[in-house]
Amino acid sequence: MPSRVLVVDDETGLREMLRLLLARHGHVVEVVDGQTRAVQKLQQPQDFDAVITDLSMPDGSGMGVLEAAKRIDDSIQVIMITAYATTEQAVQAMREGAYDYIQKPFKNDELLAVLEKALEKREIVTQNRALRARVRDGYRSGNLVGKSAAITRVMDLVKRVADAPTSVLVTGESGTGKEMIARALHEMGRRANEPFVALNCAALPEQLLESELFGYEKGAFTGADRRSEGLLRAAGSGTMFLDEVGELPLALQVKLLRVLQERRVRPVGGTREVAIHCRVVAATNRELEQEVAEGRFREDLYYRLNVIKLALPPLRERPEDIPLLAEHFLIKHGAIQDKRLSFAPEALRWLAEQTYRGNVRELENLVERAVTLALGNRLELADLDPEASASAGGSPFVLPAELPTDGFDLDAHLAHFEERVLRKALGQCGGVRKEAARLLGMSFRSFRYRLAKYDGSVGDECDEGSD
Repeated sequence: MPSRVLVVDDETGLREMLRLLLARHGHVVEVVDGQTRAVQKLQQPQDFDAVITDLSMPDGSGMGVLEAAKRIDDSIQVIMITAYATTEQAVQAMREGAYDYIQKPFKNDELLAVLEKALEKREIVTQNRALRARVRDGYRSGNLVGKSAAITRVMDLVKRVADAPTSVLVTGESGTGKEMIARALHEMGRRANEPFVALNCAALPEQLLESELFGYEKGAFTGADRRSEGLLRAAGSGTMFLDEVGELPLALQVKLLRVLQERRVRPVGGTREVAIHCRVVAATNRELEQEVAEGRFREDLYYRLNVIKLALPPLRERPEDIPLLAEHFLIKHGAIQDKRLSFAPEALRWLAEQTYRGNVRELENLVERAVTLALGNRLELADLDPEASASAGGSPFVLPAELPTDGFDLDAHLAHFEERVLRKALGQCGGVRKEAARLLGMSFRSFRYRLAKYDGSVGDECDEGSD
């Protein structure tokens, strides 16, 4: 679909020149002679992708056009042109949201290049909004990423119990997406507009856990210089998510059980109990039945939490979902980093063949890292794992067919390659640095210095003693 561009300038000759130039390059162009008519055009029910506006005009300024465009749709990219450019004006225009700033007289190719980049940014912003909307709608419709029978069963159960007041226990290995499921339960039901409050039970010591959960009165302990209502009350009529609930100390398990039974909480240092109204969703990667059998988790609390159980399958049991998840994360992190990428077929095949001990979290981290390091518009096998590329007969440092037109950080990519080679040599030599240096054909001192750059110890004394 051709891009729609609005040209704003009080010079008839320049307006016509820009109209012909941009139309010749496939854009749909409308021209107006000043701020007043530009604002009127922007308010009409038509979508402009970009605005090219003069900064100084008899009936106003390009800053007024910029303000109107951003108020109507902040994804519209505005390019300023002027014969009176100053650093202060440029900074102000960029601060107010202009994409770029060009001084008259300009070359046609310069303007076209800036416009092309502006339109690319507009597309990325639009894609990012659509992605966020899909994620939001996904929670509300239960459209979690995946098509396998295992994840479909989970999705169906989430839909069925989203509105239920009963406690839910979400189980699964680390990285399977337990908090995502908890949020889906919250977003898909009638609690969607109420608070979602999360607490990692393994992250705090017992005394702090109790005061965070139940609240405390002023003066209840050293440092309690004010009153706190606690997370269970802060959740209101929404959801209280207790992550890693298997890590709760036994003494606190007793108190939590009573709160869940009575639906009332007594703040630390307080004398009165206060009602709570939230739904509790707990999650764990432990086998709580075994923890109960071995006396580390209370049986009565286990049954109180385990009214509805949602067991998330590990990624190795749903391999057909890996390509879908990978594409999802590619769109997500590409949008965040303003990159439009696709997978090379061999890269996607390699992802589908891996065993993910860290489950979905590991897959996402792998894709995010590849997006960050990618040089071109396509993720190659070398972007995911240079060693796998090398073992397949390729170079561990593969260049794309074309370098990105906006450039890339050569030093950063060379440093990344150097670090991997150094650590590969070190691993191959059993951690003996002298042997690793010999393998790479360099002196021990040079190897030590290069490796220290990535360990954060450059400048330390380096000797050639034994490892």
